Amino acid sequence: MDGVILTPLKRIPHPKGDISHAIRSSDPGFSGFGEAYFTEIIQGETKGWKKHSRMTLNLVVALGSVEFTVHNEETSERITNIISLHRYSRLTVRAGLWVAFTGLDAKNIILNIASIAHDPEESINLSLDAFDID
Repeated sequence: MDGVILTPLKRIPHPKGDISHAIRSSDPGFSGFGEAYFTEIIQGETKGWKKHSRMTLNLVVALGSVEFTVHNEETSERITNIISLHRYSRLTVRAGLWVAFTGLDAKNIILNIASIAHDPEESINLSLDAFDID
């Protein structure tokens, strides 16, 4: 889908604790830095639908397993990706696309490295029944 990049990420094994890359300024999809934050999603729960007008999302699952669904309202195109430490990747989603995500494990933590600082005026939320999640 135009505006979505799934980037496999590097994990470096270390006997005292692995190193897990997230993003570099030279990576495809990097569009600046505004803030980084973690969000949790409870197993079986879904957060969404949300669309940002200016923010590019860079989503990395730090713990657990999360299913992301991205919907392009203009083309009706939809993609789904499951990201976890076993499928370690970064999902970059440009502004203007709808996103929802579901927690698959008992504990799920997502890191978002956002292109701009949070601004409640630049996003829209819709109820989960606004688009079919399947």
